[in-house]
Amino acid sequence: MAELVGVFACSHTPVMLNFPDAIPEADRTDIFKAFQELGEALRRSSPDAVIVISDDHVHNFFLDNLPAFCIGTTDSYQSPVEHWLKAEKHTLKGHRQLGAHILHVALHEGFDPAFSMELTLDHGVLTPLVLAGIANEVSIVPLMVNCVQPPLPTMKRALQWGQLLSRAISRYPQPQRIAILATGGLSHDISTPRMGMVNDEFDRRFLGLLAQDDHEALIDYVTNHVDEAGNGAEEVRTWLVAHGAANGPFRQIYYKPMPAWYTGIGLGQWQPGGTA
Repeated sequence: MAELVGVFACSHTPVMLNFPDAIPEADRTDIFKAFQELGEALRRSSPDAVIVISDDHVHNFFLDNLPAFCIGTTDSYQSPVEHWLKAEKHTLKGHRQLGAHILHVALHEGFDPAFSMELTLDHGVLTPLVLAGIANEVSIVPLMVNCVQPPLPTMKRALQWGQLLSRAISRYPQPQRIAILATGGLSHDISTPRMGMVNDEFDRRFLGLLAQDDHEALIDYVTNHVDEAGNGAEEVRTWLVAHGAANGPFRQIYYKPMPAWYTGIGLGQWQPGGTA
């Protein structure tokens, strides 16, 4: 049977790669070091596959077809889809069998995901993998969560999806080591007059609630306050999926508001099942 061996989360923004010098050198050094720490921790978990939980920034999906959740079920993924992202083109290895298994378990447990064999992944997936130094080392299963265009899945449903992933991993018949990497947030606002605003209070409260592991308080807070943290803060749903899957303690690796990068930059790690 498969084992969940590591659960991680981090912010993403294309500005990290496109305009790294927009922030002070000391901050940039600390942030890139935190991503390397995350990558090293993920590498130490020796995963056979990494479930990458992100959102699609209106590249694969639009108003004519906008699933709440979509599972990637193919052997490779091209990235990035954005021609303007300052990153080399990658062909990311997929894990088709695990993706298909998660889809099967989800459908039989009353979840209704979409699936795709033709995803072209954007900066939300590639940027963290590149900064963590693992883009060419891991096989991935993308789980795309609609965090962009209402109606959005509820925060509670995101947490439930994480719990589903945990069950699906435990039922995977092969002796595989599976990790999870959630990417998105924290507070930021895109293409509005509030762009450049970072809500430090929301971010720190959210990270604190993850550490407290009080699901009811966490869901209540993000549901009622996410709109105060910008439209990009809706991406905390990806962190909630990871939190639901981990069922174990959360450790903050890094946090600092970075208005010049338009985003509150956070990174964290869970210990699955409370194990050391």
